[in-house]
Amino acid sequence: MARLTKPPVQRTRRGFRINLDIEERDLIHRLLGELRTLLTESAAPESRVGEPDDRLRRLFPSAYNQPADRELDIEFRRLMRNELITSRLAGLDLISDSLAPTDPAAPELTETQMVAFLQALNGVRLVLGTMLDVSEEHDIDDVGADDPLVGEYHLYDFLSWVLDSSVRAVQS
Repeated sequence: MARLTKPPVQRTRRGFRINLDIEERDLIHRLLGELRTLLTESAAPESRVGEPDDRLRRLFPSAYNQPADRELDIEFRRLMRNELITSRLAGLDLISDSLAPTDPAAPELTETQMVAFLQALNGVRLVLGTMLDVSEEHDIDDVGADDPLVGEYHLYDFLSWVLDSSVRAVQS
């Protein structure tokens, strides 16, 4: 995936243009589908409310961080988790068709779709970062070419680049 001369996301008069090529949009579209699957499975009645899927840990951090508040945290998850999942799924619905790589033209997103895109892209990045155990000290240059997860680290870096460009576009 070559870096473009244009930023991956830029503000236009009508909204935001996604300047990614078809393969890159397809990759993000597939990752958003995988996030949808994780969220849907997590919302299934048989999932244990007090013990969420570890891959989603950063999407749904604890509301209470003290060991003494574990019961309060479990109650918060019981009351809020499905609402939070429903909100994330609604955001995915809002942008899924716009990012489908069926048209070679760069898709345009409205302000509302852009907010959903930011949330969804960050969600994918958080899940991948959790799986890779990425911390704030993460540096792609520290990952050796012989690391079995080097591709996943590069994917994380790519998603970070697109997210950064998206935030800059919204702020402009």
